[in-house]
Amino acid sequence: MKYTLGIDYGTNSVRCIVAEVGIGMESASSVWTYESGKDGILLDPSDHNLARQNPADYVKGLRITVQEALASAKESIAGFDPSQVIGIGVDTTGSTPLPVDKNCRPLAISEQFANNLNAQAWLWKDHTAYAEAEEITELAKSIKPEYLSICGGTYSSEWFFSKILHCLRVDREVFDAAYTWLECCDFIPAVLCGVDDADKVVRGRCATGHKAMFNEAWGGFPAADFLEKLDPAMAELRATLPEKTVPINTAAGVLSAEWAEALGLPAGIPVAAGALDAHMGAVGSGVGRGKLVKIIGTSACDIMVGDKGGEALDIPGLCGIVDSSVLPDSWGIEAGQSAVGDIFNWFVDVICPGGEKEGSHDNLTKEAAALKPGQSGLLALDWNNGNRTVLVDQRLTGLLVGQTLHTTPAEIYRALIEATAFGALTIINRLAEYGVGIDEIIACGGISEKNALFMQIYSDVTGRVMKVAGSSQTCALGSAIAAAVVAGEAAGGYATVEQAQSAMCAGPSDVFEPNAANTRVYAELYALYSKLHDSFGVEGTQIELYDVMKQLLEIKDKTQQAD
Repeated sequence: MKYTLGIDYGTNSVRCIVAEVGIGMESASSVWTYESGKDGILLDPSDHNLARQNPADYVKGLRITVQEALASAKESIAGFDPSQVIGIGVDTTGSTPLPVDKNCRPLAISEQFANNLNAQAWLWKDHTAYAEAEEITELAKSIKPEYLSICGGTYSSEWFFSKILHCLRVDREVFDAAYTWLECCDFIPAVLCGVDDADKVVRGRCATGHKAMFNEAWGGFPAADFLEKLDPAMAELRATLPEKTVPINTAAGVLSAEWAEALGLPAGIPVAAGALDAHMGAVGSGVGRGKLVKIIGTSACDIMVGDKGGEALDIPGLCGIVDSSVLPDSWGIEAGQSAVGDIFNWFVDVICPGGEKEGSHDNLTKEAAALKPGQSGLLALDWNNGNRTVLVDQRLTGLLVGQTLHTTPAEIYRALIEATAFGALTIINRLAEYGVGIDEIIACGGISEKNALFMQIYSDVTGRVMKVAGSSQTCALGSAIAAAVVAGEAAGGYATVEQAQSAMCAGPSDVFEPNAANTRVYAELYALYSKLHDSFGVEGTQIELYDVMKQLLEIKDKTQQAD
């Protein structure tokens, strides 16, 4: 029997699974929560847009989780030996770039920059670079519109170049000390492979294509003369970026002797090129033609793949359409919502009264499940952390309409779930509008597995069947699948990602079908949501909002009369 390791770096923790190559079973696992900051995130009370992480946590978590997962495998699998591990795959959040020196060492681990937030890893949810993102977007619109065609027409503050440009503007010392910047998903494989030259780091197509405008059609990364118009120093940075990037069926290198000894693994086994967690979650959920995978956690990411035949897809408002970013030789299509679970956590942790028991997620979910669609008279916008798709505007904020002196916490909680479902439907409608057919929707992530009310509301709002992925660790499983492919058939792995998926992805663990009566009510509420969506989110929109509150009350009255 052969095994691979899938290492998944999330927002708050890192996880390692040991997966059996033959059937994809997660034979053992380990999770370690980052120890720096609040829940692993370095914050600045004076700037709500800032979110950083300590790269030292990444390295420590790598060592701890791999060692613990292997120890667990020895206990739970008869005859297991680490020599049976044939490859390693890695996924991380993104865009989460970090500044490194020429020797590939993060600036944050040096004494000089240890306490400097700008020298840390810039977590995906950091929005300090919103002004720079707007500047990049406007420049591209004027001289390089093709750069925006692969990222929905707008460059985001969450992404690679906007964050680096912001660092240049606010902390020149850090910028100048950095030889280059690496995405976290490229940094971790480089660590495992013992790479000590930043020019030799293999960069994955997934992050570079979706977050850094890499495209072979224009020679890779944005041209130096384009970046120079932002700042001459950005053109100098461009010289440190490679000409080629690779998909997940390519090895970033092999496990170094030093790390092999530290982890108790065979030296020289291949390490797959890194990728973003959501994209690997899609791979681990069985993404393929016509399948939309929704990775639902603190935020939500929607992933599909499309055929490469004909013209490249150009869909306004999407996060990215990139060649071979998910499955090799396919278009990788990404959309998403900047906050989902984060919204519910905010409500429970900051707003909701009643103490730990009454104000818990479990209790609120139970009370919210007793309500019918429209019964509360409430309607919310799901922009508490900005809008990622389809408006691509991180300066938008949340909204709750219809509250009265009788509104309860459970009613608000349900309205927030419904708001995220309306946001999900908006993305589905945009894909359909541009001819991307969706035959099947698969959800993965903790919320989809643990909250049946959430999944039923999503099914009712969208009017579609919602399946829950068979694995509870789809991101790590996706990375384990990539590891099985780079290991190759000769070592006991697979020739293609699709072959590995066929063997290692499980069928759905649960299925939710839409309630027709609920779907009809939600269609009325979605029409009102769309009014708010366009009025607050689309410049120049002139929509009459006078009737929104009245119609919410009418829907509420009809629901009560039906009782």
